[in-house]
Amino acid sequence: MNHPYLKPRFPTENYLNRELGLLAFNRRVLAQAQDDHVPLLERLRFLCIVSSNLDEFFEVRMAGLKEQVQAHSLVITSDGKTAQEAFRLVSAEAHAIVTEQYQQLNDVILPALAEQGIRFLRRSTWNEAQREWIRNYFMREMVPVLTPIGLDPSHPFPRVLNKSLNFAIELEGKDAFGRSSNAAIVQAPRVLPRVIQLPEELAGCAYGFVFLSSILHEFVGELFTGMSVLGCYQFRATRNSDLFVDEEEVTNLRTKLQGELPQRNFGNAVRLEVADNCSPAMTEFLLAQFELKPADLYRVQGPVNLVRLMQIPDSVDRPDMKFSSFVPGVPKAVGKGSNIFESIRKSDILLHHPYQSFAPVIELLNQAVKDPQVVAIKMTVYRTGTDSVLMQSLIRAAQNGKEVTVVVELMARFDEEANIGWATKLEEVGAHVVYGVVGYKSHLKALLIVRREEGGLKRYAHLGTGNYHPRTARLYSDFGLMTAHEEITHDVSEVFKQLTGLGKARTLRHLWQAPFTLHSSIIAAIQAEADAARSGGKGRIVAKMNSLVEPEVINALYEASQAGVMIDLIVRGVCTLRPGVTGLSENIRVRSIIGRFLEHHRVMYFYAGGKENVYLSSADWMERNFFKRIELAFPILDPKLKKRVITEGLKFYLADNQQGWEMSSVGAYQRRRSARAKPHNAQGELMVTLGGS
Repeated sequence: MNHPYLKPRFPTENYLNRELGLLAFNRRVLAQAQDDHVPLLERLRFLCIVSSNLDEFFEVRMAGLKEQVQAHSLVITSDGKTAQEAFRLVSAEAHAIVTEQYQQLNDVILPALAEQGIRFLRRSTWNEAQREWIRNYFMREMVPVLTPIGLDPSHPFPRVLNKSLNFAIELEGKDAFGRSSNAAIVQAPRVLPRVIQLPEELAGCAYGFVFLSSILHEFVGELFTGMSVLGCYQFRATRNSDLFVDEEEVTNLRTKLQGELPQRNFGNAVRLEVADNCSPAMTEFLLAQFELKPADLYRVQGPVNLVRLMQIPDSVDRPDMKFSSFVPGVPKAVGKGSNIFESIRKSDILLHHPYQSFAPVIELLNQAVKDPQVVAIKMTVYRTGTDSVLMQSLIRAAQNGKEVTVVVELMARFDEEANIGWATKLEEVGAHVVYGVVGYKSHLKALLIVRREEGGLKRYAHLGTGNYHPRTARLYSDFGLMTAHEEITHDVSEVFKQLTGLGKARTLRHLWQAPFTLHSSIIAAIQAEADAARSGGKGRIVAKMNSLVEPEVINALYEASQAGVMIDLIVRGVCTLRPGVTGLSENIRVRSIIGRFLEHHRVMYFYAGGKENVYLSSADWMERNFFKRIELAFPILDPKLKKRVITEGLKFYLADNQQGWEMSSVGAYQRRRSARAKPHNAQGELMVTLGGS
């Protein structure tokens, strides 16, 4: 029986492919590694970031695409492609990016580093003294933890961990038992460093490094006494890392998730990386073991995992080859020695990370922990890290007898284990720990503090666009708002009631909340701008986000453009909207900013007849954020702070002609770097404007 294809709701020619958009973003990151204006060690770091991004791309997006292909899915993507067509295009582009990445490493970055006395010593260049030191390292540090596995009927191909470094060995001869297996596998334990630094006097340069893979290649024969090693080849398998937990069937989500996490390392393989010297026979053998096809093979000229080079910039003391040091600023109102509650009562406080320090957020929580007038603390946790000072503060608050409620999102991808750990520790000290709402990820960023003051209880809130994660707050651009505004803090309190209790969602006065009002409110705001333009007034929309893929919002933007609304979208990553199409989107411009910091804040501006409504949000404009997550968008009501958000969060970025990329109607990006115009670098200017001394 022939089944009709399941077609998208909207005309496919109006949309771009999501996976290709993600790869286009990684091309822009790769361009940072190719940019002579970027310090050399930072270029190496960007090269590593591309590898890290591609790992997650394969673990999640490519894994999902392959599942659709294998299931002969009848679904057609929003841009009109079948899963098979999309896979072919995405695979070809991914191969092209990887090839370009290794060319940049081998032809440009490594030679440039060598000129600066930072060398990766190849086996063919080792002198006797270096070889002896490296051999001693191998025997002392590596041999005791290596387990060679000869492949024969009693030793089948081992289970290979996701993204682990492994070596396939071709052998000849017989072992002590008379066995004549011609192949073996050596897995490199994760306790071993992937790059080893030699003493300077031995290296012959300021910084001499040797890859773990080079050491094993050279001395692998020591593991197979009396046999001849014909070949030794690095390989690495990337696996499907999406966890499947049927939340409707689970009685204890944490217990179920703890049982599922170990299986993430052994999902179906989606990619095989091998060194370029891997023999055809061994390549075919490995593909067969992982049940992969030639299209899933990535043959690389160098280490099979460039992420391992991420440690090099931090290991090399060359400030002249890195971004200049930067100290975030601290607003006077929340500076050292200030009473933060008193400051918030006077006026709302806006923090713009990483240009302004995250320390006031930590201090707010610390003061709440110590303050005897504080009776309750409620907080959401999505990503916070394994050594979070904020979580430690919550633990102390509970130990001090305060009512502590923490909404921990256990299904935060790749942070599940850390979040389970914090949930356990918080429960042990008597905190109320809830896991949000079944079927909806709690992705909002909210902190509510209840304090006993004259006249009764008063609420204080912190709302943000980014996670409560002090480390990423130094690397990601985000806004955070501290407020004691009665109606906003009341709204936040209502949201926490929803998350921890039961009952109908109440109408919020100021906050837009997914999955209830965020999507419809954004569309209504877009349509209001369109109505104003149709009636001869001014229509203006500016929005900044990480991703834009939700078709109904895109459709509303198209209609607003056709009505004459001028629309600027600043989208860091994937954007499936097609800008600049005559009759559809000629009034829409899309740009992307890629620089030293990861652009992460979500900002919405609507002219609104001159009122200039400004919202900050935890949500990107994606279907999952609107309908399958709990998210918040909150208004900036203080006129001074509103002006700051418009200037710092939007105008600086619209003027950027150094790190900005303009998107074409076919999804291609062109760098906006002009030698004639006055140079504007949004991140650099924000560092100067907001940074500390």
